[in-house]
Amino acid sequence: MSRGSPSYRALSDALPIARRRGTTQAAVRAPENLYDFTIVSAIPLAFVRVTYCSRIHAPAAELVNEFRDELFGLGRIPVHTDISRELWLRSRHGTWRFLRLTPDSLIELGQDGMLLSGGNAAKNLYSREKVLFS
Repeated sequence: MSRGSPSYRALSDALPIARRRGTTQAAVRAPENLYDFTIVSAIPLAFVRVTYCSRIHAPAAELVNEFRDELFGLGRIPVHTDISRELWLRSRHGTWRFLRLTPDSLIELGQDGMLLSGGNAAKNLYSREKVLFS
């Protein structure tokens, strides 16, 4: 039995993760939304867009192309040191990938919203001058 569309499942599964980071405020669902919910906690305030991703381990350049509309929407949110613009991706198997959009790159995060530590995990996943976010 299906529990709904993959994107709906991703959003419902994202809320418990978000609540561990702080208070959540869901946006009313509409096609023109820039984000699905906010996480209000200690700085930064996070604007989060959640979606289903069939290729969760794809290289960042492919993610930028596949989720161009979502990233463009997040990119319209003002850039500020106290604001985190995040894209959360969920696979059909429940694997998550958390990305922070900066003015010129995507940075991988842990579930706690902190940069991943160790190895290559904390590096910018994709960086190109004025990709589509300015």
